Amino acid sequence: MRVRKAVIPAAGWGTRFLPATKAQPKEMLPIVDKPAIQYIIEEAVASGIEDIIFITGRNKKALEDHFDRAMELEVFLQEKGRQDLAEVIRNISNLADINYVRQKEAKGLGHAILCARKFIGSEPFAIMLPDDIIASRIPCLKQMMKVYKKTGGSVVAVKEVPEYDVNKFGIIKGEPTAENLYRIDDLVEKPALPEAPSRLAVIGRYIVSPRVLDLLEKTKPGANGEIQLTDALRQLCKLEKMFGFKFEGTRFDVGDKLGFLQANVRFALGNTEFGDAFQKFLEEELKGTENKRS
Repeated sequence: MRVRKAVIPAAGWGTRFLPATKAQPKEMLPIVDKPAIQYIIEEAVASGIEDIIFITGRNKKALEDHFDRAMELEVFLQEKGRQDLAEVIRNISNLADINYVRQKEAKGLGHAILCARKFIGSEPFAIMLPDDIIASRIPCLKQMMKVYKKTGGSVVAVKEVPEYDVNKFGIIKGEPTAENLYRIDDLVEKPALPEAPSRLAVIGRYIVSPRVLDLLEKTKPGANGEIQLTDALRQLCKLEKMFGFKFEGTRFDVGDKLGFLQANVRFALGNTEFGDAFQKFLEEELKGTENKRS
């Protein structure tokens, strides 16, 4: 069955970016000239996703406003002779069919996904975590869809991480079945290095069987009172085929300050309008910093 739907959990508080996120969602923080969340939506649409559901919380209305029509702004831009910008604004509202569900309590990622159950029905679906922006020639999710179609099993995106980072991720246990593809036997959430079964870390892209929703419904909350997606995936890989796929591309954790800055630099350097000027600026800044240190 073709993957048509994607769930994007966006109910978090964004505490790592306070005070910037005191009055705006972290997903709306800009990467150059677009909010971070728009990169996720554009990846989904470019991968063939038709329907998107946001799982939101309090203070997330800006997400809905961004992807809605802004008639007054469009008219204002047209009157000022900026038809080009008016078209850009109009196209944002036409990217995809987007729906919204409120997660009324912060009960974990697994609970957030479960909130989309009525929307998903009995279809396989994608999960896209908005903290992960992936720069790639072929959209990461599109790469994964090709794997899903070939294998018929759930697929999670993975990347190899340094030993000192394995305790920051969910890590897969499995055996390679093809180039960049691993059959998953188990997943371990944030293991200490001696307990890590590999250095292949799960990144925020998933294509999963609808069976995961039944498993999430039966998953008991952990010590922090949250229902974890990893717990349900661990059960799912025992019942059905599940694969880890090493995607082609560069992942930026824009929920982290350093990753956010790195993403801005990467996309600014690739900007056709000012990328060359920005590169020159960076080179001059680096040279000045080196001179101060010497």
